[in-house]
Amino acid sequence: MRVEIWSDIACPWCYVGKARFEKALAAFEHRDGVEVVHRSFELDPGRAKGDVQPVLTMLTAKYGMSEAQAQAGEDNLGAQAAAEGLDYRTRGRDHGSTFDMHRLLHLAKEEGRQDALLDAFYRGNFAEERSVFDDDERLVDLAVGAGLEADTVRGVLADPTAYADGVRADEREAAQLGATGVPFFVLDRTYGVSGAQPVEVFAQALAQAWGERTPLALVDAGGASADACGPDGCVVPRN
Repeated sequence: MRVEIWSDIACPWCYVGKARFEKALAAFEHRDGVEVVHRSFELDPGRAKGDVQPVLTMLTAKYGMSEAQAQAGEDNLGAQAAAEGLDYRTRGRDHGSTFDMHRLLHLAKEEGRQDALLDAFYRGNFAEERSVFDDDERLVDLAVGAGLEADTVRGVLADPTAYADGVRADEREAAQLGATGVPFFVLDRTYGVSGAQPVEVFAQALAQAWGERTPLALVDAGGASADACGPDGCVVPRN
């Protein structure tokens, strides 16, 4: 069974939701049969690289709230993250474009390091002091820590077209599936779960999706198997 997760590194609920989903998956009886794939979704796709501002400034401008209200929201998110065992800096974080990070996540997927890199980006953005938005070398350091080669990462960052089509394709697919926000979880292209739901909701969704998988139905046109190749070799035609 495949679980696809659309998320953004700038999304605190994605950070929390990933932890909750992973707790449900760890307790799932068939967890070894579940493939998890992370998909790209930018909350601020129009933001230019280098356009970085404090999180509180972004929140007050985007939602029309006071700075005190924005800070209270950050404090609440910090408590929610702590409940899941996650570190979260409620003061001094900033906000910027996540496009390059999504491109690097597509690179990491090819090398089997996608989940490790996503965790590194989340920690870098939400838990660590140094910004992930104002210096490419910061992204290089995080990627190397997740198991990628520094020169390969620098090459992707230097080429704005590298993996860009993959990011945009993910975002188009999210729209086609009806996702208007993240995190958005799609289980076997049958069930969707929106938001950082409680662990119990993810556990129920996993069990339901697993139980309702449709077995492959074979079509037998004439009662006898057609010629084919298998572990013991191929059928040899006879006159």
